[in-house]
Amino acid sequence: MNFFLETIQVILLSIWYNVEAFLHLFVPMKKKNIAGEVVLITGAGSGIGRLMAQEFAALGTVLVLWDINQEGMKETARLAKQSGASRVHYYLCDCSDKNEVYRVADQVKREVGDVDILVNNAGIVTGKKFMDAPDSLMEKTLEVNSMAHFWTYKAFLPAMIANNHGHLVSIASTAGLIAVNGLADYCASKFAAVGFAESVGLELLATGKDGVKTTIVCPYFINTGMFDGCQTKWPTLLPILNPDYVAKKIIHAVLTDQVFLLLPKSMYLIAALKNVLPWKLTPLLGSYLGLTIKVDCHTNLSLHFKLQ
Repeated sequence: MNFFLETIQVILLSIWYNVEAFLHLFVPMKKKNIAGEVVLITGAGSGIGRLMAQEFAALGTVLVLWDINQEGMKETARLAKQSGASRVHYYLCDCSDKNEVYRVADQVKREVGDVDILVNNAGIVTGKKFMDAPDSLMEKTLEVNSMAHFWTYKAFLPAMIANNHGHLVSIASTAGLIAVNGLADYCASKFAAVGFAESVGLELLATGKDGVKTTIVCPYFINTGMFDGCQTKWPTLLPILNPDYVAKKIIHAVLTDQVFLLLPKSMYLIAALKNVLPWKLTPLLGSYLGLTIKVDCHTNLSLHFKLQ
């Protein structure tokens, strides 16, 4: 195809995609049916992981729960069964350990079957400034928040590719789009998670595997305990998010094959401004919006083994 034809094609498709996006502001996207599909959630023992498990359970899915907290998983499994899950399986797994991820993944494939929806949710935060954070905690942050995604994808993506069917969900953070003072290692891990998920999504499209969907979730601070003590300067514009609300929005994004989900909606504008404004305006805007958080927000954040 020559340059002229390719240019016309891009222009026409750009117009159509914009019209399509505009129409969806008024016409809801059709939701897909995932009843009977196998959903694996990491960090499922508490917080958003538990809430997502309950939401997926209500849709008649088969749940596979991973966490390092056995009692937490048992409680999540109980609640998921009450919510309507057809089956619930749970496994102890430290997602920061590549060999353990592969071992437990093989066990899941033997005992449950191929995973249809993979939700990389496990996350940790040290809550210390870069020069104050021990090396071991920074390494653990990167291992859990980003490197673990490599290993879970390697374990479960081949079957999705073979069937050209599946969904990869990355629970990242707005700190993976906009850097935050005092969270250097956390931001690095979430930027990595966003870039990795987006790149793999493009790789799947380029190889014709458009049946394997990708959803990247970037919420502002969620009231799950990971960010106890943090406050928002403008709660109407940038609220500390309610976990139930976030879980429901994530499930809706999965059911409608939404690629990016930023929460709250104001983050779409803030992220866009960050990329077009002169650099000197970026920290000014961040300070005005309260995105530059204070160190004393992290007094309760020594949670290097606490999963979301």
